[in-house]
Amino acid sequence: MSQWKQIQQLEIRLLEHVDYLYDDNFPMDIRQGLASWIESQDWDTAANDESMATVLFTNLLSQLERVRSQEQNFLQRHNMKIIQQQLQVKYANNPAVMARVISTCLREECRILSSACMQEQGPLEKSLQSSVAFERQKNMDNRVSIIRGSVQLMDQAVKYIEDMQDDFDFRYKTLQSRESSDRNSEIMKQEVTRLQEMLNRLDFKRKEILSKMDVVIKEIDDLMTSQLNPELQDWKRRQQVAAIGGPLLTGLDQLQSWFSLTAQSLFQIKRQLDKLGELVAKVTYESDPIPLQKPQMEERVKYLIYHLIKSSFVVEKQPCMPTHPQKPLIIKTGVQFTTKVRLLVKLPEVDYQLKVKTTFDKDLPPGRVRQFFILTNNTKVMDIEDYSNGCLSVEFRHLQLKEKKYINGTKGNEGLLSVTEELHSLSFEACFTVQGLTIDLETCSLPLVVISNVSQLPGGWASVMWYNLLTDEPRNLAFFGNPPRASWSQLSEVLSWQFSTFAGRGLNKEQLTMLGEKLLGQHASCSDYQVSWSKFSKENIPGKPFSFWMWLDSILELIKKHLLPVWTENYIMGFVSKEMERTLLKDREPGTFLLRFSESHLGGITFTWVEHNDNGDAKLNSVEPYTKNRLSALPFADIIRDYKVISDGFVPENPLKFLYPDIPKDEAFGRLYNSQPSKGKVHPYIPSTLIPISQLKPNSNATPPSCQSPEPPMTPGEFDMLNEHLCFDIDTMSSPYSE
Repeated sequence: MSQWKQIQQLEIRLLEHVDYLYDDNFPMDIRQGLASWIESQDWDTAANDESMATVLFTNLLSQLERVRSQEQNFLQRHNMKIIQQQLQVKYANNPAVMARVISTCLREECRILSSACMQEQGPLEKSLQSSVAFERQKNMDNRVSIIRGSVQLMDQAVKYIEDMQDDFDFRYKTLQSRESSDRNSEIMKQEVTRLQEMLNRLDFKRKEILSKMDVVIKEIDDLMTSQLNPELQDWKRRQQVAAIGGPLLTGLDQLQSWFSLTAQSLFQIKRQLDKLGELVAKVTYESDPIPLQKPQMEERVKYLIYHLIKSSFVVEKQPCMPTHPQKPLIIKTGVQFTTKVRLLVKLPEVDYQLKVKTTFDKDLPPGRVRQFFILTNNTKVMDIEDYSNGCLSVEFRHLQLKEKKYINGTKGNEGLLSVTEELHSLSFEACFTVQGLTIDLETCSLPLVVISNVSQLPGGWASVMWYNLLTDEPRNLAFFGNPPRASWSQLSEVLSWQFSTFAGRGLNKEQLTMLGEKLLGQHASCSDYQVSWSKFSKENIPGKPFSFWMWLDSILELIKKHLLPVWTENYIMGFVSKEMERTLLKDREPGTFLLRFSESHLGGITFTWVEHNDNGDAKLNSVEPYTKNRLSALPFADIIRDYKVISDGFVPENPLKFLYPDIPKDEAFGRLYNSQPSKGKVHPYIPSTLIPISQLKPNSNATPPSCQSPEPPMTPGEFDMLNEHLCFDIDTMSSPYSE
């Protein structure tokens, strides 16, 4: 079943999250009309490959044209034409942006499908998607709208005061121009009285507008303090969670709207105060409220503008190597990485080009020896993006790090922390003047891990996950000096995200329980059990030469590169102990098998099947784990189809009949077989097939044996030749390998 069909079967609650993914950047009509084609393309690669993105963009437009020409409904044809034109305008000059948008949508669909498999959401995801957050945003929209309305009304009030003052000024000057002999006349006295009334009215209106301004300024101040800044911090926290595989990061455009509308209100109030200053220059009087209150109000407005713009300078895209788009915040020396900053406020004017400078490790913690510098150009000018509603942003696409060399020609040692526990940061600085106000901007990336070899990537990613799971501090570079513990409920949620991000399907409750038993032993049933950083990433599993995270990461790599179709179909049970394996299989039909990951190998998968002896007792057999080297020679589904066992001199046969619990093997894996036996075709050569073969030596006193497969698998011809010509009987071969 296609991913889109699975999406359409979700409950309403989850469909609402799907609906949030699609907008003008990638309309749902396209997702619906081209579902199969879209899912068959490699958007992840295209997002970082301009030429491939261009090809896919052209093909997408062709596919849309094909669908449009076949559409019978006139209105639908019209809508498809409009969408086609909009895509051409939006992405023709930057198709990689389109590829990133589609890649993100597909990845988030996978995550939503994974969450649907979970009986309940994890604590992090639940907190990010609560109904309280949606209500809070509605309230924010309402407050911003009310403030904008109030400021617009104040504009009208200032204009009314200006007209009133012009009328007063005209009458006053007319009265002054009259002859002195007329000044004591009754008409003159009436005119003076009228002018006094106008002045009193003008004074009242000036006090009234200043009072309204004071209320609105206080409202904006409260809005920024109590809602806007917390919403920004909430977005930054969600950015952290999204970086480690959590829910798709959304809401930046909404934040930008709030920031820009609030800034517009403040700039408008500033202009209104300037206008009142001009009116005072023309007409003033004793106890005039404007000279008394205006300076203080101007300072408050400038203060709010300054802090609003300063806080709106954010890292929109955290540093990331294009070669590892799903593992941001890890930088390898000598490899280019990208990052992007944005100013959420739409500025009315900028006195000069806004240049942004990047600096690496601006303020290192004491004792840090390893130091790096940016090898490439570290300064760029912010520009207005077409789809950013007039806001400024800049993307650094070709940054590169180099480690500093020391006087003695060697590099510094890492001290007490490992390379992957050392945290670094990338700072961004800019300075500009707007409406006479000089503003210094500064922001920084989330903490980075710098590696010099790809073998350090798993350890680096463990550090990135641990940091962003457990703290919302934007720049605690000494975090791993004393890393906090994580509860199993927190950690298990993030581990499931890794599988949904890298393997297309997260872990269900049973799989997480099995993982918990692997890591925590007897404490697995306690969701609040605190896991230390050392136990997760540094200490070896008892009796094994690797840590829990290294073992799990190797499984993720194996799935991603060799087992993806089998994993996404939910055919791999995965994390099951030998004891549980026996419990599940012992009462099943002979030939029933299950797939699980090796506990003794890094990146290995095995299958175990059940047989019954003459007494009816269950006997379990496990094949030697298949690793990446062996799976590179033959797809795993084909191995299951063609697998043979030699036992007691009998003709080799496939012992695998039913995928647990009772699914016929070919029914489960038939669609995944890489090659099908040819029928009715004449070839000049006798066809051959790679067949994985194990030798099973019976041993009634032994525990369930493991069956060793040769590497690479044999062809039937090779097997016959070996059996006939070798100086020993192949049936007597055995392997003491124990899984």
